[in-house]
Amino acid sequence: MTCTAWGMYPKIECEKLHFSTKEALRKIIHNKQELIPYGNGRSYGDSALNHNIIEVKPHNYFLGFDEDKGLLHVEAGVLLSEILEHFVPRGWFLKVTPGTKLITVGGAIASDVHGKNHHIAGCFSECIADFNIMSAEGKIIFCSREQTPDLFKATCGGMGLTGVILDARIYLKKINSKYIDQTTIKTKNLKETFAAFESYKDKPYSVAWIDCLAKGDERGRCLLMVGDFRDDGKLDYKIKKQKSIPFNFPGFALNNWTVRAFNWLYYGKARKGVSHQKVDIDTFFYPLDAIDHWNQIYGKKGFTQYQFILPRETSYEGLEEILTTISKSGKGSFLAVLKLYGKANENWLSFPMEGYSLALDFKMEKGLFSLLDKLDEIVVRNHGRIYLTKDVNVSKETFEKGYPHIETFRQYRKKNKMDEKFQSLQSKRVGI
Repeated sequence: MTCTAWGMYPKIECEKLHFSTKEALRKIIHNKQELIPYGNGRSYGDSALNHNIIEVKPHNYFLGFDEDKGLLHVEAGVLLSEILEHFVPRGWFLKVTPGTKLITVGGAIASDVHGKNHHIAGCFSECIADFNIMSAEGKIIFCSREQTPDLFKATCGGMGLTGVILDARIYLKKINSKYIDQTTIKTKNLKETFAAFESYKDKPYSVAWIDCLAKGDERGRCLLMVGDFRDDGKLDYKIKKQKSIPFNFPGFALNNWTVRAFNWLYYGKARKGVSHQKVDIDTFFYPLDAIDHWNQIYGKKGFTQYQFILPRETSYEGLEEILTTISKSGKGSFLAVLKLYGKANENWLSFPMEGYSLALDFKMEKGLFSLLDKLDEIVVRNHGRIYLTKDVNVSKETFEKGYPHIETFRQYRKKNKMDEKFQSLQSKRVGI
């Protein structure tokens, strides 16, 4: 059958491998070569693609909850949305969540996902107590940062290349509302955007939509949204019914003119410099989840999300050059998200560092990879790195320059025979 990820590129022939018991999984690992775990298919590129993929999502049982500690025990196939549905009404929320709730816990660990509060709370691995993982030799290993520090640092952010995560215990955060007090700050250019981020850096959650096609004195203009949970006791949270994109849009629907028109309208929806709103969890954290199959907007050829991060000291100049390059190319994105990040953790392939990250969606079209290569050069020159969960293009050389612990990761995989079993299209491309 044909397999792909959320970006719908690439598409490959694959065999989906299902297991009902740990012994069945052990046999799959023993009998097959080049496996990769696969969750809900929400990674954008080829990090969870191979000709043999292990289906983890069906393993989605809740195994226990310690109310005193806020410690939830779940199987790796549980979706973040399922956690929210059951626990927000009880006054609990995820300590760290990415911009979609439709990923598995196993996928969140493998990508060491981050969210709008990285500058305060760090990555998903910060809320992990421990997990169980099946190794390349079919052994079940209990993993925690205290007992197995190397396996923990390799697995969190390791893109599924260290084994199959079976279950995990994660800490949740106490809340008293399903609503967020949001402040929207409208900026006129990149200088104002950076100033706004710095002015509101003490807010627990922050994210900006940025107009990546704006030019001249308006380059880098944005709508920065910051917020925190209200304390009104309203916890009657329910997953909203999704609207759906019923078919792939024609390739010409997204072009320089339509993206510019969207950006003009979106930027214009905030009429004054600073405004205040009350929004719910889904609106603030997961706006795109309201639309099912929104990836079909980009057409049948698919798209990629290009996400990079630059250290704080080079962020302004680097972003200015990248935005200029994108604007000149005419291949802009109407989904362009800028975030401020805190300090890096110790995990070997974890993406964040202290600085600013920009994520942009580009439809697959002629000349795109040439543009991405140019952006890669700017990222490398400014001592940044590319996010593997979103990537489908980065070269081995560019990747290595952004991840100083890559050789440690490679040697650990080789020593534990992980490289003989767990591979993805991406791991082969970047040599990990």
